[in-house]
Amino acid sequence: MATEVMRARVPWPMRLLELLGSAVLLGVLAWLVNMIVKAGPKELEFPIWAAGLGLTVNVLASVVRARRYLGGAFRTELFLKIGLVLLGASVDFTRILSVGVRGVAQAAIMIAAVFLFTWWLGGRFQLDKKLRAVLSAAVAVCGVSAAIAATGAVLAKKEQLAYVTALVILVSLPLMVLMPLAARVLGMPPAWAGAWFGSNIDTTAAVVGAGTIYGEQAVQIASIVKLSQNAMMGVVAFALALYWVTREEGRAEARPGAGVIWQRFPKFVLGFLLASAVVSLGLLTRPQLADVNALRHWALTLAFISIGWEISLSEVRQAGWRPIAVYLVATLFNTTLALGIAWIFFGQG
Repeated sequence: MATEVMRARVPWPMRLLELLGSAVLLGVLAWLVNMIVKAGPKELEFPIWAAGLGLTVNVLASVVRARRYLGGAFRTELFLKIGLVLLGASVDFTRILSVGVRGVAQAAIMIAAVFLFTWWLGGRFQLDKKLRAVLSAAVAVCGVSAAIAATGAVLAKKEQLAYVTALVILVSLPLMVLMPLAARVLGMPPAWAGAWFGSNIDTTAAVVGAGTIYGEQAVQIASIVKLSQNAMMGVVAFALALYWVTREEGRAEARPGAGVIWQRFPKFVLGFLLASAVVSLGLLTRPQLADVNALRHWALTLAFISIGWEISLSEVRQAGWRPIAVYLVATLFNTTLALGIAWIFFGQG
């Protein structure tokens, strides 16, 4: 509070100069992330590099006591919302419908079962409820995107989102390689294998990677199943916001009304659905879609740099090993259940 008062006393030309300096720093960091991703290992996705570089600069700026002068342009929430709205352009409902009700039914069953299991397991490990919500959404729905939506719905801390994001990406990478190998050992048909990959691996890029390793039909089914889960992110975000406001924060004698629920609901989900509708109706050309995807990449790069900049290492240390244990056990449950559910819907053909 005292810091905010001190900053308010700084003349506006100086604040403007600091904001411009911060914007330049953020732009340089985003450019560096892009260069590192192009030159580095292809298996490591850009959120890890972006958050890591942001954290590095965070530590260095704190050491030289310049951090409070450089943070004006690091707007995690703004960049996340822009990126998630643009992510909707990757969800084409016509592709989801191409496999009929099977993909949607599998996604709904998996999301409900895995979310409830992870939520229960997080309670057994005595995790903070907000962290439990973000973890559960990430494992059950669609990884980083769902974690972001859950963070907005329950007002979780940025440190919790960063923690879960790292877990999602680091666990998805070995699964991308190990699951196709396991599918070959089991002699799984491509459709069954693809549905298994799409239901279990938490990042879209790793899902596509696993499907590509296994074959053309596998990557098609894997992508569509993952898109089905992505499309349900809005439903999960609304349900989570409704539950959180009425059960976790509401009191029996004074239940929050619809206005409070609407206020908490992450509005960017509506933008996500609108972008998806535009793409599904064929209103964008391929070059336009490429431009949208490029903008989404830059927005999320800026968001994860900002997460690294704003993260508190002391709070991450306090989380300890328990979230890791919960995530790994939940992933094992997800893997096993997805194997059976994918066989029911896709194993026969």
